[in-house]
Amino acid sequence: MRVRDYHNDPGIRFWVPEPPQGYQPLGPEVREGGHRIAFWARVVDGHLEDVRFTASRRCRKLLALADVVAERLRGQPYRACSWDPAAVLATFADERDQGKLRARLDLIRRALRCTSAA
Repeated sequence: MRVRDYHNDPGIRFWVPEPPQGYQPLGPEVREGGHRIAFWARVVDGHLEDVRFTASRRCRKLLALADVVAERLRGQPYRACSWDPAAVLATFADERDQGKLRARLDLIRRALRCTSAA
C-alpha cells in the first residue's frame, strides 16, 4: 500500500489535535525539525482501551505510520504492549521512499518509550 492510498482508505482515524481528556501519555512528545509526535492512551483494567496520537500535520508519512501503530497498540496490556516496526513498514511496502518511512518510524519509536518495539 502507498501512504496516499492509506489516507484515502481507511483514512487517518486516531489523530487528535490536542491530548484527549482522561488519557495518559505513552511517552514523551518527540520533535525533530518541523515534525512532532506524541501518543496518548485510555487505560482501563490494565489494557490500552483506546490509543490516540497528536502530530504535526505536515508529513503524510508520519500520520499514516502513527495511525497504523495506534491501531496495533489498542487492546494490548498497558505494561506489556509492543509493536513490530518491520510489520508497520510492510504495510507501506509499495511506498517509494522507504528511507523517509524509516526515519519517521524512528520518531514514533522514541515517542513510545513505554512500549517495546520488537
